[in-house]
Amino acid sequence: MPHHISPTVIIDGTLYTLLIFSIATWTVILFKIWQFIKNSYYNRAFNKAFWDADSLEQAKNLPADAARGPEARIARQGFAWMDESRQSDGKSLKYRGIPDELLEHSLLVQMQKEQHSMEGGLTLLASIGSTSPFVGLFGTVLGIMHAMHEITASGSTSLDVVAGPIGDALVATAIGIAVAVPAVLAYNFFLRRVKQQRAGLENFVVSFMHIVSAAGVNGKE
Repeated sequence: MPHHISPTVIIDGTLYTLLIFSIATWTVILFKIWQFIKNSYYNRAFNKAFWDADSLEQAKNLPADAARGPEARIARQGFAWMDESRQSDGKSLKYRGIPDELLEHSLLVQMQKEQHSMEGGLTLLASIGSTSPFVGLFGTVLGIMHAMHEITASGSTSLDVVAGPIGDALVATAIGIAVAVPAVLAYNFFLRRVKQQRAGLENFVVSFMHIVSAAGVNGKE
């Protein structure tokens, strides 16, 4: 390491990097909390309105304030597919095959889009959680190396000379761990929430297929 680099610059650079990591972590955490609360609320409202409907046609034309959220978008995709299938009358390759299977595939594709949206930001949390301690350790190691050079140059090994620079360098590792802990905890928590909401979407897809199959894939009762 070049001797002209101040240990303060090394420590500060590390701390600023960890500060950015911390801001990113809490930004993602707050956004994901808002996203999951919103999705849960919308799904509950849509479920009640959808299953209280008297027919598929009524369920298809629910008010806009009740037809929001992941499950509503999946249902909207299903109804759109049925409308396009009737209009195509089998002329398009997209609608050739077993109607039930094609409809289910369309629903699953939309469900995967919803899952991808729910998983957004989790990779960043995992990356911050796994790298922050190493970033802090990097700053600590470089800080200690520079401190050792200064101690050697001064020719003194007293506690006053050694403890200060090394103590400052160790702060980076402590902060790195402090940044990593909430990122890892949040990642595990949100990953569980993604699995729970995905299970709910899968159940809705199965239920949607049941009522559509009972009415005919074109939704005629």
